[in-house]
Amino acid sequence: MKVKIVNHSPYPCPAYATPLSAGVDLRANLTEPMVLQPLQRALVPTGLYIALPAGYEAQVRPRSGLAHKHGITVLNSPGTIDADYRGELRTILVNLSQDPFEIVPGERIAQMVIARHEQVEWEEVEQLDGTLRGEGGFGSTGK
Repeated sequence: MKVKIVNHSPYPCPAYATPLSAGVDLRANLTEPMVLQPLQRALVPTGLYIALPAGYEAQVRPRSGLAHKHGITVLNSPGTIDADYRGELRTILVNLSQDPFEIVPGERIAQMVIARHEQVEWEEVEQLDGTLRGEGGFGSTGK
């Protein structure tokens, strides 16, 4: 599938790291380093603009290495980019660690997965069909 992209950053377009990668890395389009203090959040620009086809979304997710090693994650994970959005892709990062974290220009800050989705048409009813599970949730199926 081809997706149109405008790249106003000095970095290459996002690419799959391996033949079986699900996501592409997004890079911080910064002119100077940005420091995220503990529990601080920031909107980090990428310099990228995309036009997804109808029926698709882009999901912005944390990079596991940043999350594990530094406590840096995508605050609204996964962030959704709708097919009709034409603004710059920006990522809401938060520092959940106890230490300041420096984001350097060009750093890989998040990953983006393109996914198909459906829109539903709601059918209001008085009652839902029963299931074996019923209303059980939050651990009701065991460990």
